[in-house]
Amino acid sequence: MSKRDYYDILGVSKDASSAEIKKVYRKLALKYHPDRNKSPDAADKFKEISEAYAVLSDTEKRKQYNMFGHAGIDQRYTTEDIFRGVNFDEILRDLGFGGFGGFDSVFDIFFGRTRRSRHGPQRGSSLEYNLSITLEEAASDLERDIRVPRYEKCEVCNGSGASAGTSPVKCPKCGGSGQIRLTRMSPFGQFVTIRTCNQCGGRGNIIKTPCRECHGTGRVKKSRKIRVKVPAGVDTGHNLRLKGEGESGLRGGPPGDLFIKIEVKPHKYFERVGDDIIYRAEIGFPQAALGTKITVPSLKSKVELKIPPGTQSGTIMRLKGKGIPHLRWFGRGNELVEITVRTPTKLSRKQKKLLKEFTQEP
Repeated sequence: MSKRDYYDILGVSKDASSAEIKKVYRKLALKYHPDRNKSPDAADKFKEISEAYAVLSDTEKRKQYNMFGHAGIDQRYTTEDIFRGVNFDEILRDLGFGGFGGFDSVFDIFFGRTRRSRHGPQRGSSLEYNLSITLEEAASDLERDIRVPRYEKCEVCNGSGASAGTSPVKCPKCGGSGQIRLTRMSPFGQFVTIRTCNQCGGRGNIIKTPCRECHGTGRVKKSRKIRVKVPAGVDTGHNLRLKGEGESGLRGGPPGDLFIKIEVKPHKYFERVGDDIIYRAEIGFPQAALGTKITVPSLKSKVELKIPPGTQSGTIMRLKGKGIPHLRWFGRGNELVEITVRTPTKLSRKQKKLLKEFTQEP
């Protein structure tokens, strides 16, 4: 896909509202949809504007794009993730194109796969699982067992839907095609109407003795334990794709995928900024003036930090390599310790006297 600026592709400003972006996309989709525009570059142009709309219409993706450009999208989302969640069906159906028929079909059309008959083998649904982890867990490689409820291929009938010892038989009405052709004559000539076979429901075969376990569907609902490997450096919003771990397909279709959506819980002491973590330490006025050593927490242990004399409130000191591992390259971020000098609110007479003497010029 093109790496042109998404705002330039749609021709909108960076402060354009969601409603404005949607309006512009509708106009461009009407212009470049391959069903309407037969020029050689129409399909590529349609993919380009659709990718731009998919990113800019999503609040989180748009935020990442505004901050980091294409790197913020490419490093964080797969191509399927970019289009996931966008209701293209609604938009294109309103424009008279009939929609796409679900997310999988959207991906098929955008990337050149063949449309599947909804009555033939169908890919299983992809699933999403929200996984909450701590900041410490995000800072190291993690393996976690999760339980996912999903439809799986029936083991009793091996997904055929028929009882043991039997098999689906070819539909006698449509001959296995799943469709009925009706021909009629009119004053204007011969007309052929194609409709779904009402005897087999478009499947092309009939199950005379359904499997008792799955009741002829070929799938059963189960709760499956799956081990998830989470790489060090993930952050809230990251998606991990487990290929083939979604729901079983229908009528022999392939399984969908499982998407693990990461959420890193807020930490008691640290604030995360990219791969750096911030810790705020408070010291007294005498410590700031004279210098001292303090102990601060890190993600793995405690660290002794030297405070030089004359340290001012708001000073930031860096503990190199004590932050979060970089997700896509070697090394780690840093721990940034922000110093706050505590001003006393209650002083004894002696303390006040000493401070007044301290403020007097020599």
